[in-house]
Amino acid sequence: MLNKLNTKIKDLSPNIRNIIANMGWLVGGRVLRVIISLFIVAWMARYLGTEGFGTLNYAIALISIFANVAEMGLTHFVVRDAIHEPDRRYEILGTAFVLRLFSGIASFLLVITTIFWLRPNDPSVRAIVIIMSSSLLFQNFSAIDAWFSSQVKSKHTVVASNVSFILMTLVRVVLLQTNAPLIAFAFTVLAEDIIGAINLVIAYQKTGQKIQNWRVNWLRARKLLDVSWPLIFSNLSVMIYLYVDQIMLGQLATAKAVGIYAVAVKISENWGFLVLTITRSVTPHIIEAKKISEQLYYQRLQNICNLSAAIFYVIAITLTFCSQPLIVLLFGPEYASAGIVLSIHIWSSIWMFFGNIKQIWIATEELAGFALTASFMGAIMNIGLNFWLIPIYQEVGAAIATVISYTFTDYVMCFIYQPARKFGWVMTKALALNIFAHKSSTS
Repeated sequence: MLNKLNTKIKDLSPNIRNIIANMGWLVGGRVLRVIISLFIVAWMARYLGTEGFGTLNYAIALISIFANVAEMGLTHFVVRDAIHEPDRRYEILGTAFVLRLFSGIASFLLVITTIFWLRPNDPSVRAIVIIMSSSLLFQNFSAIDAWFSSQVKSKHTVVASNVSFILMTLVRVVLLQTNAPLIAFAFTVLAEDIIGAINLVIAYQKTGQKIQNWRVNWLRARKLLDVSWPLIFSNLSVMIYLYVDQIMLGQLATAKAVGIYAVAVKISENWGFLVLTITRSVTPHIIEAKKISEQLYYQRLQNICNLSAAIFYVIAITLTFCSQPLIVLLFGPEYASAGIVLSIHIWSSIWMFFGNIKQIWIATEELAGFALTASFMGAIMNIGLNFWLIPIYQEVGAAIATVISYTFTDYVMCFIYQPARKFGWVMTKALALNIFAHKSSTS
């Protein structure tokens, strides 16, 4: 059996073998993180209680909005340029690094300003947000992660991130055992990002690359800003409609409601790593197909969407019927009401699955303007629905608002905007389990 499998693998093209190996590293690394983090999150949720856990996740939600803005939508452009211009990699990485440095500083200042506006009389929450948001100043080394992705060598990123993750997991265990205060857990978030950045630099240098050779090309920087600025606002809108529910729960309801909602979201969104890791591995494969033919390009997009939909249905149907027993088992009876939230919220995850693929399509087609318009309208819809539903149904209302706004933004908008209809039909076929309708070529 193993001999047959080895023979089939050897018969594959080197490109496909690299993708499979890269995918193996990414999936393996993410599975390890998900299993361990779920255990630690459950322990923390029990230890902190619904209010303490809600406060921590309120801070995480606020910072996450600006963290994605700091990314500036550059990752896919760095991958694209590194594939098309491999001899100019030092210029590409140096320019991306400087842009991320400036955006990280700006995002940090925006977070601080926002929390002082939202919580003027809550010094403990402000302190937690300031500590955790300092990590934005160390995420500029993500350009290295993008470069490894372009080379289909994500094992280096996996090792770098998992080392910092495991170290900080051990620290969190010690904090839980010694009855540490909430603010101590905020410091672990900052420390994990700092160690992760250091590990990325070490991994990059060990592969024979020279970080000291990085250089900034201001003309390239301007071109990157020209194509990515809509994605900056698009990412802001995306993050608003991803995390505004937890922030609005914290403002319109209670920290307890945030804690209950957060445990459901943790389980619902954790599954996205499966498609994210697969997508990151096939990104260069899809971008290269665009240069060969439009038919091959959309064929590969369809294949990855088909696989994403099949994975989603298995997860969503299972969690719809098993959500409450799972929540009680992991987080305890205090969080039992999160079961109904999870059974609703999980149906929004399909758009997170497709969204990772859609980002490749948007970057390749250079339709950042469409992404901005769609995500902006989705954010407005989500905020409006939350204002209406949270006071009535609290965390359940936030889950309903999420499903409706995600569906409109990531699916309906593709049919409203004519150039996006082709990708809209790709998602439609995948939702209809096109994977079982016929076997597409995977060349």
